[in-house]
Amino acid sequence: MKIETVALREKAVLTAYVLDPSGEMPNMLVRPGILVLPGGGYRFCSDREAEPVAMAFLAQGFNAFVLRYSVGEGAAAAFPRPLEDAQQALALIRERAAEWNTLPQKIAAIGFSAGGHLAAALATMGTERPDALILGYPCILASIGHVLSSPVPSVDEYVTAETPPTFIFASREDMSVPVEHSLAFATALEHAGVPFELHVFGKGRHGFSLATPVVCSSRESLEANRFTAPWVSLCIAWLNELFGI
Repeated sequence: MKIETVALREKAVLTAYVLDPSGEMPNMLVRPGILVLPGGGYRFCSDREAEPVAMAFLAQGFNAFVLRYSVGEGAAAAFPRPLEDAQQALALIRERAAEWNTLPQKIAAIGFSAGGHLAAALATMGTERPDALILGYPCILASIGHVLSSPVPSVDEYVTAETPPTFIFASREDMSVPVEHSLAFATALEHAGVPFELHVFGKGRHGFSLATPVVCSSRESLEANRFTAPWVSLCIAWLNELFGI
C-alpha cells in the first residue's frame, strides 16, 4: 500500500491510502475511491472518524483519502472555507486518478457529524461533487450552528435532482445531533427524486464511528454503540451495487 500526504492550502492536508494493484486480482487494478471527512464540530478533525474509517473501506477494495480540512475559530476556518478544501481535495483525487489507480467517476464522499455537513455541502453546493454521498449522524440544519465553531447553512435546502445517490445512518438516541437532521436531508432527497438509503438505529451515542473496540473510548461506549456497527456492511453493499462492483 502506498501512503502519501499532500498539503493543500493553509492547514488542510489530504492523506491518500492507495492499495497496490496485483495481477492476481485483475478486476481491481483500478479501484473506486472514498473521500473521508471526519467530524469534530468544525473545531478539530476527529481521529476516530479518520484513519480507522479509511482502513475499513480499504479492506473492502476502495482507495481511501482522508481530508483534514480547515477547522477552528475565525474567518480562516469558517464555512465555506472547509467546503473549498473539500472541493480542492476531490479535484486533486480526480486529477491524479491514474497515478493513484482510482476510478475518477466512482468516488464517494463520507462525512460524520460536522464532517457530514461538509460532505453534504460538497455534494449539493460544490463545484466539484462526489459520485456517491455517505452521511453518518450528519449536521444538516442551520439550527446546529450554535454548537459548531461558526454558523453554517441548512444544506438540505440545496438538494436538487443533481445530488448524488446517498446513504445515511444515524441513531435515534443521539442527543448531540438529533435524528431530525438526517430525516430532513432524506426528505429533501425524496422530494428531488434522488435515490437514497436511510438507516436509523434505535440505540447509539453520537460519534460512534465504526462502533468497534478500536474507536470506542471505553467498554461502556462499545456496549452503548454496538447496535450501530452494521452500517459498515450495509454501506459497502450499497456502494458496490451503485458502482457495479
